[in-house]
Order: sequence, then structure tokens, then C-alpha cells
Amino acid sequence: MKILVVDDEGIVLLSCRRILEAEGFEVQAAPSVDEALALLDAPGATLPTLLLADVKMPVHDGMYLMRQVKATHPELPIVIMSGYPTDETVENAAAFGAATFIAKPFTPEELLDTVLSVARKGNKS
Repeated sequence: MKILVVDDEGIVLLSCRRILEAEGFEVQAAPSVDEALALLDAPGATLPTLLLADVKMPVHDGMYLMRQVKATHPELPIVIMSGYPTDETVENAAAFGAATFIAKPFTPEELLDTVLSVARKGNKS
């Protein structure tokens, strides 16, 4: 299973990569929304099974990314993560089509449980 992780913090990208690759996932990492969109729309690109994206990033945020992705790839499940898990952020993520929300910091187990739960739901539809 291929997962695209989008976060402007290098430590988060590295941590997610280590956790997910240790469980056998193929991980692509993008430090910005623009880079993530370029990866998704590259000629011959294989769509990931799941997109894991931070909310707060410079230039474009995770909500912008979600709107763009849902417009072109509505079937792609998106997990939104944030260090600012306010009710408004969680509600906005759901309104824009996020499969679920995970608050940072999260444990490796929380990340894996979230990813596997969303992936299982995606495989049933």
C-alpha cells in the first residue's frame, strides 16, 4: 500500500516514513502542498492508497490540498493531522471530505491504527 505524507516539518515526514515503512508501506513524502499536487498529477503517477496531510503549512494549507485532491481524485481517502485539533479544524476536515482526523503528536500505534482503519474502509467500497 502506497501512502503520500504531506507536512512542512521534516521531523514529521521522517517519523511517519519510519513508522509506516517498518510496517511494509510504501511512503512518498512531500514538504508542501504544491509538491504533493505535483506528485499526484505527474504523468504516469500511481495514485496512493491514502493521503496523510497536515493542516497548517505555509503557502497552501491542508484544507486547500484536500479540496484540490477531492476535485480530481474523489476516491482517494485523506487523513488530516494537526497539532491544533480544535472543533473547528476537525469539522472543516470532515466537511471537506477527510476520512478521519489524527491529532499531533501521535504515537506510532495511533498512526498505524488510523491508517489501517481508513485503508480497510477504502478497500470495502
